Amino acid sequence: MRTPRILVVDDSWTELALMAAPLKEQGYEVITASDGEEAIDKVVSTSPDCVVLDIVMPGQNGFQVCRRIKQTPQGHNIPVIFVSTKNTSLDKQWAYQQGAAAYLTKPFRGDDLVACIRQMI
Repeated sequence: MRTPRILVVDDSWTELALMAAPLKEQGYEVITASDGEEAIDKVVSTSPDCVVLDIVMPGQNGFQVCRRIKQTPQGHNIPVIFVSTKNTSLDKQWAYQQGAAAYLTKPFRGDDLVACIRQMI
């Protein structure tokens, strides 16, 4: 059985590191992307088991990226977990309408992210 592969997408290198570290510690293979286009390319090329996605990014926002992931043959069944500073009920509702499987707010605990991923895959 192969190691579960998690794609982490955020335009901040600091946030990427904060999200990737607890996942690597738990033995996940972590792939990163710093924008929406790169995220879509990596979904298609690497077939991750889960995507952890920021909302506020330049170019395409996370909502747009999630919709595009869900429209690809490779990505339509991949769970997407939003991790964002946006914390209103409307943001969360909109995320789920775009196909999100879960929604965590920043700042987050690494344990919560790991637990959320475990539920998804």
